[in-house]
Amino acid sequence: MGNFSIALSGLEADTTALNTIGNNLANLNTTAYKGQTTSFEDLFHQQLGESGAGDPIQVGSGTKVGSTTTDFSEGTLLPDANGNTSDMALDGNGFFIVEQNGQQSLTRAGNFTVANNGSLTTQDGQFVLGYPATNGVVNTNTNPAPITLPVGATEGAQATQNISVTANLNSGATVGTTFTTPIKIYDSLGQSHQATITYSKTATNTWSYSVALPAGDATGSANATGTLSFDTSGNLIPPQTSPTWPTSSAVTVGTTVVDSNGNVEKVTSISGTGTTGAAAPAWGTAQGATTTDNTGANQVVWTNLGPASTVPGPITFTGLADGASNLSFNWNLDGGGTTPLISQLASANSNGATPQDGFTSGNYTGFTVDPSGVIEAQFSNGNSETIGQVAVANVANVQGLVSVGGNNFQTTEASGQFVAGVAGTGGRGTVDDSTLEQSNVNISTEFSNLIVAQRAFEANSKTVTTFDTISQDVIAMVR
Repeated sequence: MGNFSIALSGLEADTTALNTIGNNLANLNTTAYKGQTTSFEDLFHQQLGESGAGDPIQVGSGTKVGSTTTDFSEGTLLPDANGNTSDMALDGNGFFIVEQNGQQSLTRAGNFTVANNGSLTTQDGQFVLGYPATNGVVNTNTNPAPITLPVGATEGAQATQNISVTANLNSGATVGTTFTTPIKIYDSLGQSHQATITYSKTATNTWSYSVALPAGDATGSANATGTLSFDTSGNLIPPQTSPTWPTSSAVTVGTTVVDSNGNVEKVTSISGTGTTGAAAPAWGTAQGATTTDNTGANQVVWTNLGPASTVPGPITFTGLADGASNLSFNWNLDGGGTTPLISQLASANSNGATPQDGFTSGNYTGFTVDPSGVIEAQFSNGNSETIGQVAVANVANVQGLVSVGGNNFQTTEASGQFVAGVAGTGGRGTVDDSTLEQSNVNISTEFSNLIVAQRAFEANSKTVTTFDTISQDVIAMVR
């Protein structure tokens, strides 16, 4: 008589397979859902004896579910049609880390939202974890903590402290020619002022300048005038301090000093050890003139570049009409680099970029996330501020993770503890902003699997009815 438990074990296993397939199909549109596959294995085989050849005679006892395997392959990354920056996707390995009531979980679903208090959360209200930033610098040498955005915050104004100007002054202009550069600067209250730099050619390769605010903006000024000098190649001669003559010292090509005539002298060639003389030589006064310091084996040739430019300290405006603090800023002629930004060439006077570091106050407007997960808060004044960096976790064995619902996984002894880090490092994927990972379920594959599972269930059902018929026949034999 047939063993009903064999067929029933098949029905039970097939039911699990059908449930797995049904769950996959139900989550076809679930963000970052990972499809699962059910695998079977046979049960213990009863040995009834041996054949004449000594081969074992065995009968199986049915089947059971051996495992459910999760497919952690990446789903399609679909950009958000609305450009929602709180939507994120991981392009590659890893998981976002979320937390609720002290319990940390892992998720691939980056359909986050920003709460009223600025917390970056999941759809279920779990906090998204990351590394905080202090004064715009992210500290990854700490445990991940909830990310908070400055919702409703106002960034204070900053007075201009530095300016730079890119311009060309026409070398062919006649003495008395003037040219202006407008530049917007800000005071301590965030009020903008249209400053004007006026250049006036005073001699060959020499221009004077003055910096002024509109009439009525300030009552006084200091260090607002100076001179700009250029060498015979049209390069600006930067302001210089007069260094002590490097008596009997080794110099290199490019070394400069201010000579006794107030001109900048630059080492243009060296022979021997390049050691200067015990006393400064008699300098040539003409721009471009060369002077040889020492003779014989230790010649150092200096070239007269011309007079140094004079930019006398921070430009300051006092008594501002709007009640702001005195406005004081530096003019960085090289823009913070090593090459002067103002030239004097045989082309028309022209202005280029005029960057400065002041700004008015601004309200928080949103945020962006770069591929490494760094979050930049955006303000209405055009400024941005680094708030933190999204944490990304890896685990040694992803198949050991257990799904706990809500698109979340938790670690087990089989998976090992997760290791937190940042995107793009240690085998972790990068962050795609305004993008969501789709479910990796393949509908055609699931329909095929559904048919196979259905047929298996029907076959086991037929086995049960057959065993039932046989049982009825056996019972009828006894009557």
